Amino acid sequence: MRNFLQSVRDYNSVKQQSMSRKTARVLFIGDVVGTPGLKMVDLMLKNFIKKYSVDFVICNGENAHNGKGLSLEALNQLLGAGVNVVTGGNHTWSNFNFFETLKTHPQVLRPQNYPKGTYGKGYGIYKLPSGLGDIAVINLQGRSFMYSIDCPFRTADWVIKQIREQEKVRLIFVDIHAEATAEKVALGWYLDGRASAVIGTHTHIQTADERILPKGTGYLTDAGMTGPYQSVIGMQIKSATDRMLYQTPHKYECAEDDVHFSAVLLSLDTESGKTVGIERIFYPEFEKGTI
Repeated sequence: MRNFLQSVRDYNSVKQQSMSRKTARVLFIGDVVGTPGLKMVDLMLKNFIKKYSVDFVICNGENAHNGKGLSLEALNQLLGAGVNVVTGGNHTWSNFNFFETLKTHPQVLRPQNYPKGTYGKGYGIYKLPSGLGDIAVINLQGRSFMYSIDCPFRTADWVIKQIREQEKVRLIFVDIHAEATAEKVALGWYLDGRASAVIGTHTHIQTADERILPKGTGYLTDAGMTGPYQSVIGMQIKSATDRMLYQTPHKYECAEDDVHFSAVLLSLDTESGKTVGIERIFYPEFEKGTI
């Protein structure tokens, strides 16, 4: 009887701890492409925030300006729709008119591991609502099949040390903008237990490997694209196929049709800094027919 009563007390104690544990719900939106992607975010984001009780929204916006780069107008549209922080990648500097905004705007990030002196900043500390504390957002870029910039692994070491020791922040979100899936997977394992979440961007194709790694880091190889899917990763089909057929440059033209919202939802324990829930979002689903 004593053992049974002790088991009940233990169960109730665990249940109370679980109920009292504070979690922050973070929504990350995959690469927003052009006007179609911006319109989809504007149309759908507030609904997702309400449906999932989202506390904080991050999105990758390096292709939000006409499918390549970012602009002040596109940034304001994302922030007005409910986005809190916009991350970038290799196309962050494609629009020269955005340089001054990139230098000073606190809600825009570019990959941290670009050479010293590059416009913009690679990480930031942001307030969460309802007394949930702060969250750090880090933007990194891979090197496989991309620019030979500083090492994203060693850069992550340095930034996370600063955040942990100086800022005392437990929630750390990482956007790894990279071409190679192996590089993203490797960074996920490398930061397991040190970052709350490591989510990949850049390839515009959502992967189905969302999971929580053994030490508590939420992981997804690529969050996918919020934009037009009657395209070649956002680009008009003929321009893309001509580029591949003839191996010559062709004008980048953003596609417009079959727009989808691609994202990942994370529940982060504000005490441990670990991911306790992860859910992939793709809306609307593709038409698949019947078997």
